Amino acid sequence: MLSSEVRSAYNGGMQLPPGPRAPALVQIAQWIARPLQLLAQCQRRFGDVFTLRAPKEGNFVVVANPELIKAVLTADPDTLLAGQGNATMLEPMLGKHSLLTLDGAEHLRQRRLLLPAFHGERMRAYATAMREITHASIDRWPLGSPFSLHDKMQAITLDVILQTVFGVTEGDHHGALRARLVELLDVVTKPWLLFPGILGLDPFKVPWLKITKLKRTVDDTLYAMITERRRRATGGDDVLSMMLEARDEQGAPMTDVELRDELVTLLLAGHETTATSLAWAFDQLLASPEALARLRTELAAGRDEYLDAVIRETLRVRPIVPLVGRVAARPFQLGPWMLPVGTRVAPSIYLAGQRADAYPAPQRFDPSRWLGVKPDPYTWLPFGGGIRRCIGMAFAQFEMKIVLETVVTRTRLEAVGGPARVVRRGITLAPAGGTRVVLAQRPQRTATAA
Repeated sequence: MLSSEVRSAYNGGMQLPPGPRAPALVQIAQWIARPLQLLAQCQRRFGDVFTLRAPKEGNFVVVANPELIKAVLTADPDTLLAGQGNATMLEPMLGKHSLLTLDGAEHLRQRRLLLPAFHGERMRAYATAMREITHASIDRWPLGSPFSLHDKMQAITLDVILQTVFGVTEGDHHGALRARLVELLDVVTKPWLLFPGILGLDPFKVPWLKITKLKRTVDDTLYAMITERRRRATGGDDVLSMMLEARDEQGAPMTDVELRDELVTLLLAGHETTATSLAWAFDQLLASPEALARLRTELAAGRDEYLDAVIRETLRVRPIVPLVGRVAARPFQLGPWMLPVGTRVAPSIYLAGQRADAYPAPQRFDPSRWLGVKPDPYTWLPFGGGIRRCIGMAFAQFEMKIVLETVVTRTRLEAVGGPARVVRRGITLAPAGGTRVVLAQRPQRTATAA
């Protein structure tokens, strides 16, 4: 609901909701350093709709009210532009032809070309690869010594992306490409990289920055791979093969630049985010012995409903990004406010998932709350919503299921310290220390575990 302070502030004009009065540079520094605390503080003071300010980018109207979130996510896509909302932060790395940075007819064309590669049946075909990659990773984990589980999850999800999306195996220059991607991903997840984008600068065009050279090297590698794959016979079962075969309504294929941009998008959106969600899942499970014991029992009995519940609850209490972005291309009515053109409208994934009226004791990790319950798309939106809902949603949740099941049934992990603090990794929110654990037991694989 809207606070009395917010309601009384409305005078019927082209007015933004209230928000903190600190200078824009101060607000954005708080946003980068302590995003969840800033959101929670503003909600307590101003209610479910408030305005933050950033240098160069202007006003951000944050929305936590489910009815207003629905209004934003179901709005005319020509009025609220999602691609433009993402472009400032993502276009320098992803490119102008990424599904995340496009709007209008171009976005619909790209989405139609990509959808067949993420069909449910296609996902199930990747199960064996995901499971084998996870087992191979577990075989290399140190026994009895603390390590970062996030790092291991990153290695798993990167290898899954390379094999199932890029179609790159150990015999196809896997090591060289993997090493370049790891180096680039390590740089783009640094929090400092947010500052140039917010200030209207492109860090990928500064010659003396290491990231510029890394991006150029990765791009050259990807374009060479695309050229090589075009020369081969088609028919592969990886996502790139399907992208190469896809044709739009005019019979035109995707260009090399479009392929490059979507491959990088799938890499960043499907690698870092899934790895971080998996690290959070173990962080929460290891801090909730009853939930972990129940998950083991359910998996041993061949039931996966509780596993699905663990994933949903993890994504609710620890969303990887806290907001969904839109930009108003026309004046937009949001509750009592008529937002001016250029206003950035941001439904809050985090605040929506912390509503006590939707989730009793919202800070408690309780997977059982999802048993027999379907997510409300306006209080549970870790993958966005409306026509812009993440195309890789099914892939990400399926991969999480495979990896969680494999690790939980084969290992015994012990937490090092308590639940992790939330820290920023680029645009994502990750566990401090990467979820530190000790591997106490690692039985050899059996026929049923293979």
